Amino acid sequence: MLPSDYEAALDLWQRTPGLGLSEADSAANIDQFLSRNKGLSFVAAAGQELIGTCLCGHDGRRGFLYHLTVHPRYRRQGIGRALAERCLAQLKAAGIAKCHLFVLADNRQGMDFWDRIGFQERADICIYSCNIGL
Repeated sequence: MLPSDYEAALDLWQRTPGLGLSEADSAANIDQFLSRNKGLSFVAAAGQELIGTCLCGHDGRRGFLYHLTVHPRYRRQGIGRALAERCLAQLKAAGIAKCHLFVLADNRQGMDFWDRIGFQERADICIYSCNIGL
């Protein structure tokens, strides 16, 4: 994924139920994320149309996947799995042995996808967030 993919990616994200967006998903913030995590995030295209995305990064210990989505017309064709696998391969090449992701509690379709491709839901941890403001 390149910064030039942002507008098409944002359009897809905005049209994907269950995918949460915030100010952290601004063009400037995504550009910064991609710069810090070069070669880890990917898009899928059908001709000139962007049809899938997966943002990927790491903190030096753990990898994180965000905004994996595929346009509804192209789902169930292995595109989402391929995007996830490509990101995981890049994390492995960077020496990262574990990857986490977040799914909104009401996103059953997302949970089912991650279950299907071999991720396990963690019941032993809780996520806490804090807005520190910038």
